[in-house]
Amino acid sequence: MHLVGFRTLQQISSSTLFADDTNIICMRHDSILFNEIIVKINKWFQLNLLKLNFNKTKFIQFSTKNKLGISTYIGHEHNHIENSQSTSFLSLILDKTLSKQLHIDKICAKLKSACYILRTLNPILTLRNLKMIYFSYIHSIITYGIIFWGNSTASNEVFKLQKGAIRIITNSQSRTSCHSLFKELKILPLQSQYILSLAVYVAKNIDDFTINSDIDSINTRYKSNL
Repeated sequence: MHLVGFRTLQQISSSTLFADDTNIICMRHDSILFNEIIVKINKWFQLNLLKLNFNKTKFIQFSTKNKLGISTYIGHEHNHIENSQSTSFLSLILDKTLSKQLHIDKICAKLKSACYILRTLNPILTLRNLKMIYFSYIHSIITYGIIFWGNSTASNEVFKLQKGAIRIITNSQSRTSCHSLFKELKILPLQSQYILSLAVYVAKNIDDFTINSDIDSINTRYKSNL
């Protein structure tokens, strides 16, 4: 792929690419800079015999809840780029304040449909079959991107639906404690799954983290005493 002009773009912004999904991140608010980036991107597309779809291109201003967004026009050759309040990146929904609420609302909607399916199939399937449906459908929904949204207070809504699914699988009453049911089914509660996912992520990307000097010195002393 031809990269003429793209190095210059990387000097004024950072890019994240996955398949045909491209995101450009700029760390400072500068309308002139934004429009310069669009010009360079459009030129790169043209050099590679591609066309930038301005109708599908959006931009979002990230800010704190108490800070109002600054009016900004971004466009190129009479093509206007819409200022969006939220965006979807690899199926993770981000809003302008980086709140997790919109994404969790999406998860809850999917889980409600999954619980309906479990409730419908419960009378005709075995416990083993219901667990298979849980892990293939509900578990995959819960675990996807959990390190992004799992620490949000709004995640409690997801946990309630997870407990509802557990009660459906085990034919338990709505007020039955799920503590023993999770153990019986060998399914991790949401909070435990969040911790496990974080641990796995750190283990796989350990080189991206800086080890605390105190812990490092303790490990050195421990090894010297072996």
